[in-house]
Amino acid sequence: MTLKTKPAEFLVLSRGKWDADKSPERIQQAIDDFYVWHDRLVEQGKMKAGQRLATAAKLVSRSGVMDGPYTEAKEVVGGYWFFLADSLEEAAELAAQNPCLACGLSFEVRPIEPERASAYITSNETPAAPR
Repeated sequence: MTLKTKPAEFLVLSRGKWDADKSPERIQQAIDDFYVWHDRLVEQGKMKAGQRLATAAKLVSRSGVMDGPYTEAKEVVGGYWFFLADSLEEAAELAAQNPCLACGLSFEVRPIEPERASAYITSNETPAAPR
């Protein structure tokens, strides 16, 4: 008897803006198709719902609080959700099925790190070694 391992969790960030040459009707069709796709994956246990993000934001750093975010249009994060998959490749394959790809959005898929942060373990926040 083999034990099935629990799928890993992957954060999916929706990035970019709608293609300027797409009609509102075409974009709405992609959005409607997205929700059908989304609901099916949630029902199958392959996705956890996330949210769209509002346009207002603040950037908080050691320099203080400023209006933001300050990103290029292609880097704008418009929303997020989570995939439950056995690998990063499987999660990316799920993202590749998103109907909104056809209208200009892209999706960043990142594994959720289950361990707590540590200054002694290399992570996204670890500075590059000096040259």
